[in-house]
Amino acid sequence: MAADGSPATTHPQNVCFTMHGIGVSGGIAIGHAHLFLGMSTEVDHYEVASHDVSREQRRYDRAVREVRDELKELAESVRHSAASELAPFVNVHLMLLEDAAFSEAPREIIKEQRCNAEWALRTQLDELTAQFDDIQDEYLREREADVRQVAERILTALAGSKRLFAIKPTRQDADMILVARDLSPADVILFREHPFAAFVTDMGGATSHTAIIARSLAIPAIVALHHSRTIIREDEIVIVDGTQGVLIVNPDRAVLAEYRLRQNQARLEREKLKRLKSAPAATLDGTQVQLQANIELPSDLDAVKASGAAGIGLFRSEFLFMNRRELPDEDEQYEAYRDVVEGMKGKPVTIRTLDIGADKALDGAEHPAENPALGLRAIRYCLAEPQIFNTQLRAILRASRHGKAMILIPMLSSYAELNQAVAAVERAKEELKVEGVKFDPFVPLGGMIEIPAAAIALPMFIRKLDFLSIGTNDLIQYTLAIDRADDSVAHLYDPLHPAVLSLIAAVIRTAHQAEKPVAVCGEMAGDVSLTRLLLGMGLRNFSMHPASVLAVKQRVLTTSLADIAPAVARIMKADEPEKLVTMIEKLNA
Repeated sequence: MAADGSPATTHPQNVCFTMHGIGVSGGIAIGHAHLFLGMSTEVDHYEVASHDVSREQRRYDRAVREVRDELKELAESVRHSAASELAPFVNVHLMLLEDAAFSEAPREIIKEQRCNAEWALRTQLDELTAQFDDIQDEYLREREADVRQVAERILTALAGSKRLFAIKPTRQDADMILVARDLSPADVILFREHPFAAFVTDMGGATSHTAIIARSLAIPAIVALHHSRTIIREDEIVIVDGTQGVLIVNPDRAVLAEYRLRQNQARLEREKLKRLKSAPAATLDGTQVQLQANIELPSDLDAVKASGAAGIGLFRSEFLFMNRRELPDEDEQYEAYRDVVEGMKGKPVTIRTLDIGADKALDGAEHPAENPALGLRAIRYCLAEPQIFNTQLRAILRASRHGKAMILIPMLSSYAELNQAVAAVERAKEELKVEGVKFDPFVPLGGMIEIPAAAIALPMFIRKLDFLSIGTNDLIQYTLAIDRADDSVAHLYDPLHPAVLSLIAAVIRTAHQAEKPVAVCGEMAGDVSLTRLLLGMGLRNFSMHPASVLAVKQRVLTTSLADIAPAVARIMKADEPEKLVTMIEKLNA
């Protein structure tokens, strides 16, 4: 969309314009745009010598022939099988492959730009997909997926041949802003190896897992920009204001100077917060508060230690399973969990069992339902795949002897699921005992309260659990019937909805009555504007991204529980959104 809001796929050279989206990770980044198609079609760009252009064209031709042969073989195999209805779709891909857009255009780009075949195909794909934005017919718009899939097949074939005369990029990753239509959590995890300054996407919501990981990486990010991928040019200078959700393209000198000043001010604030690292987290009236960290991979340990977190309240173990063809075996998982448990030196480490599904899928796996958020995910998936579940439980139990490990079961919704999960843990323990493998027999078992059914029927669950963790991201999604990855309904996602606040308060109250520890590990825990509200509800254990720990600690240290109690009581009785926001602002004044 252009600056005036109209659809566009280009803009005049060096003209400054602004786009607005949803800021999902605060901070300011200034750098050069790098257009990203998605991990499966992300390619290098390098020059080829003039005398090797024809060889690069032949390499492309071989890849096309290989894909053509694959598709023909596939079409023949399904034609007389139970999957015969797939034949027309395969034929569509064959037709696209024969079109000059794929058979000729990339060859011309190789010749004109003296570039590698992968980059030529990507350039052509950019032009093709940009045309779909102007198509109104829904059926024709859906053909964009076919175009992308054909391109991905060719790229896969090209990956099997040797790339020639690669030239290293001159620009450092840390000076680059990733611009994408969408990013999967697996994509973002891979970016840990490439420290981009920030990223922006056309799709996504404030609490999608992609946004969550952006915050864990402590880099600015904006989602729901809608047309940035088709408007912004490769290497253009852009400013990402993740706090305000503003993207500025081709800023002039005055704007650049202003945002560089803001960057410096933010850096000074972060330095000041570091002084609180070793300070105990306690309110002004002496109540101790546990501030723990959420992590995705063992490599996050450095950030946890730098934050001064009191432990790890959520280890999202599913990220060990992503970006790979084979599942990690028991020994590999054990080593990863052991490294984290040992690295925390006696501080608690809560390991959530595999939470696959919704917007987090295993490599090559397909969603089993039209709405995967309501399908076979988390504990449902683990109970349906008992061998995978058993392997993970054994690995966690083995790691428990090296420190203070805890097991957290996600997405509990029924008593039957809880019983089966408890039985699976006991079965894994018995196996290890028989084998003579050491582990902590008293590993605490907790449950995530992220489905309204579990929150409402909590007494049914709490009897068999040692601790609770409120996953506010999914609790809000399921309570309000909102897909948190869908920017078209992002404005309806409201952590301050009276129903959401009522459920959270009820869970905290019930846990206290049962004398069971309870934490909040969703995004609300790291939102400084909600810290006092949660404290007033009785919450004493927060788990958040390491980057948020010190800011939340500062808010805890400046809070008196006695002073905020009356205000929080009034907030819990309010039901008008505008009034609620005003009351929260006064609470934080």
